[in-house]
Amino acid sequence: MSLSPTAGLKHSGSLFALALDVLRTLPRRPFQLREFIQQSWFIASVTILPTALVSIPFGAVIALQIGSLTRQLGAQSFSGAASVLAVLREASPIVTALLIAGAGGSAICADLGARKIREETDAMEVLGIDPIHRLVVPRVLGSMAVAVLLNGLVSVVGVSGGYFFNVVMQHGTPGAYLASFTTLAQLPDLYWAELKALLFGAIAAIVASYKGLNAKGGPKGVGDAVNQSVVITFMLLFVTNFVMTAVYFQLVPQRG
Repeated sequence: MSLSPTAGLKHSGSLFALALDVLRTLPRRPFQLREFIQQSWFIASVTILPTALVSIPFGAVIALQIGSLTRQLGAQSFSGAASVLAVLREASPIVTALLIAGAGGSAICADLGARKIREETDAMEVLGIDPIHRLVVPRVLGSMAVAVLLNGLVSVVGVSGGYFFNVVMQHGTPGAYLASFTTLAQLPDLYWAELKALLFGAIAAIVASYKGLNAKGGPKGVGDAVNQSVVITFMLLFVTNFVMTAVYFQLVPQRG
């Protein structure tokens, strides 16, 4: 269903308002520790295995492509550094974002959407319970925590897969692959990738929560909200990734 520009602006403003409400509600006590642990475990349980499986071919493809390119340029000794940079800076946050949005975000949206159509959130408001504090904030924090951990997992699995395919399949030198890590890669690359994952997790959970809390039309409306939340999250994640990458190159001097 197409939206008019006015409706699009209205939804964008409402989404931004929800993000501000989440920030405003974060310090409120009591903190929903039990809900946070449950949601973190649930998001992790539906994303860990797919993320690990997806990161292996990601690392392999990057290693094969970069290994072939560096061999053509006569710079095979830099294949390790180039592969690690590609995995660490871009592949890990993107894979994490896609899985968090596709698996975790859709589950969050479906759960909140089901509560909405059953009028549970309306009942909570009647009882004086803020649904954002009780339901949304623990899911946003859980998504952010799991995204950071998943980004580390993808980095390790992707770099390991790249090492295996470069050394075993392309007959690279293990010592040169490992020694080139410090040639171009640096710790700020890892820090920025983790920051990306943290922000991506927040975006995925906020968009999913917004679409879930505004679901209408019964079960079909919940399904439509889930589809819309995934699409919107993907678009926001790619735009955010581009902006953060451009800012990183301006702030952090690169090794030559």
